[in-house]
Amino acid sequence: MDQLLEFLSMPLLGTATWLWLSFLGIVIALLVFDLGILHRDQHEIEMRESLLLYSGYFGVGVLFGLWVWHELGAQSALEFYTGFLVEQSLSMDNVFVMAMIFGFFGIPRRYQHRVLFWGILGVIVLRAIMIGLGTALVQRFDWILYLFGAFLLFTGVKMMLSREEHHPDLAQNPLLRFLRRHIRVTDELHEGHFFTHRRPPGSDRPLLYATPLLLALVLIELADLVFAVDSVPAVFAITQDPFIVYTSNIFAILGLRSLYFALAALMHRFIYLKYTLALVLIFIGGKIFLHGWIGKLPALLSLGVTFGLLAGGVLLSLLKTRNRRGDS
Repeated sequence: MDQLLEFLSMPLLGTATWLWLSFLGIVIALLVFDLGILHRDQHEIEMRESLLLYSGYFGVGVLFGLWVWHELGAQSALEFYTGFLVEQSLSMDNVFVMAMIFGFFGIPRRYQHRVLFWGILGVIVLRAIMIGLGTALVQRFDWILYLFGAFLLFTGVKMMLSREEHHPDLAQNPLLRFLRRHIRVTDELHEGHFFTHRRPPGSDRPLLYATPLLLALVLIELADLVFAVDSVPAVFAITQDPFIVYTSNIFAILGLRSLYFALAALMHRFIYLKYTLALVLIFIGGKIFLHGWIGKLPALLSLGVTFGLLAGGVLLSLLKTRNRRGDS
């Protein structure tokens, strides 16, 4: 028993092991409840269900932040909430890409949740690798934070000045073309399955084929990896605690994936979202360079500015487009 208690209290990346295990336990419980109970039968998720799912995930994230406050203090909790908010906002652009991928492969809405759910498992692993590498770099090279800050400033200014929306040609995606050349893929869906067995002409036994559902999953994972290039440095600019960076990332993504079905129907109304996200990136990147002159900004101020920018951008967008048709 003493050895177990000693193991649980042992620091892992600066935080007690039992806190990491508790977090993983919560995430696993949420995923089991989501797929094993709420979505055991595959059905089309309507906007009301999407909003309810998001409310549940968002509520758990808020409660987790309160627990962080109790265990690690107010500073860590405010950094968690700021990272949670920043990750959700910067990942909203990913909704456009996910909708484009589903449309390209013709994935019906009743199967989309299955793809997004299994995509979360990939996110958990990929974000752990990225944040682990980022932590090692920050601890070894202090100047890497200024590189993150410069990257965020550059990305924010570029996004602010950009007048054209970039719509990638998925048919020419190098990864998709590689997969189609090197694995057997069916042209049609097989319900909600990622793989299926079929007997090709001239063969005496059935072979394993991937379905378009698997290709959609791979491209969504790739898209998340691309968007993480912005969001992970942004959260590192807020805090260098890997526990706070990782937990805020994962809780934000859990909520955003559940909100996808509502956002996909409303994204055309968020006309100022790009400029809002650009301002958030510029603010976070600028914080790093201001640190040398005025010191570290209070966590509560960072949270307030970030929330104010996002809320202002969303409300202004909704007011500007309130008379548009097709807002379902």
